Amino acid sequence: MNAPSRIEDLTVDKLLASAIARTDGLSHFGDDNYRASLQALLDALASEAGLSQTGLHLLEERLVGQLVNRLVMEDYLSRYPEITRIEIDDPLVIVGLPRTGTTMLQRTLAVDPRFYCAAWWETRFPAPLAGETLAAPAKRIAQAKAEVDLMAEVIPQILAIHPLDALLCDEEFMLMEHSFMCAMDAYVNVPSYTRWLDQQDQRPVYTQLKKMLQFLQWQKQQRGETAAQRWLLKAPQHLHTLDLLLDVFPGAQVILTHREPAQTIPSMASMAHTLWQMYSDNPDPKAAGEQWNHRMARGIRHTMQVREQHAPERFLDIHFADTVKQPLLVLEKVYAFANLPFTDKARTDAQGWLAQNSREKRASHDYSLERFGLNEAQMTQDYSEYRARHLGVNH
Repeated sequence: MNAPSRIEDLTVDKLLASAIARTDGLSHFGDDNYRASLQALLDALASEAGLSQTGLHLLEERLVGQLVNRLVMEDYLSRYPEITRIEIDDPLVIVGLPRTGTTMLQRTLAVDPRFYCAAWWETRFPAPLAGETLAAPAKRIAQAKAEVDLMAEVIPQILAIHPLDALLCDEEFMLMEHSFMCAMDAYVNVPSYTRWLDQQDQRPVYTQLKKMLQFLQWQKQQRGETAAQRWLLKAPQHLHTLDLLLDVFPGAQVILTHREPAQTIPSMASMAHTLWQMYSDNPDPKAAGEQWNHRMARGIRHTMQVREQHAPERFLDIHFADTVKQPLLVLEKVYAFANLPFTDKARTDAQGWLAQNSREKRASHDYSLERFGLNEAQMTQDYSEYRARHLGVNH
């Protein structure tokens, strides 16, 4: 596809037409408000994002790809209605500020075949590609590997922030993006879209996520992966909409991970700013800092409020220092919380994984509050309640 020369040339109708053309005329995208969400996003991209030509092309490809996934998935759902009857009510969900040990915890748990989890390639390419069988998703895996290699080449610092691997368990964030109501501000600076999002009922994010998990589980079963008992999910994005997560997945249990915000927020701003550089020329690090601090402070407040409205046994608190220093003790707590026996095999497999994937094997990630226009006074103002409740810090 040739990228439009100007963002103004990119329209909802053009994106939909491109997706339909790529799927030999499939035309049912699903029944949620995807058109309105896409329109709000395109308006913000045109007025605020400062996209480079490369960024414009990459984003157009990303949006068309997501629309293609929706078309292919809806086609499968119409031909195999049993997919939507798959019960997914009780995922184990890791939720916390970015950089709080969530990836390490999720990937260690994911070694246990009793958990379903989505690898990065599955979240990026959840629907079979043309010329690919359900039993052998080789094309999707190859594309995912190529994309991860490209990211490592273009923005090598990303690997110090988030260890990318196309084959490893990862966040469901890219599945949630298929609603077009999910944190496009991770890629570009679009504050008006973010404000629009905050005014919307974001239930479609979760109805779409559930449908996509059913589709992925069905595909796993076609590939003979049948040992799993429940889904293992993880995304900081749930901080903003925890009420909807618990509503759409009524049996969900939530692991909340904790760490000092002054260490996590600039790290998240650094990751966002790094990704912005793929799509825009000279993005402002201070804009990334202001935006992500505001978002995460808002998300933390929402999560604390939602927690008050639910039974305490739905939540388990885990501290970053414990995940790093005594991971097996943390795993014992998680298995007890999830009501799963922590078998000798699970323990041995987890120990093996941890030995092979220690944090020391990653490049260090350097960041500071000041680089992103933040300071300790701002942290105190925005996180005093969170610090008092979860970190034992009183100002």
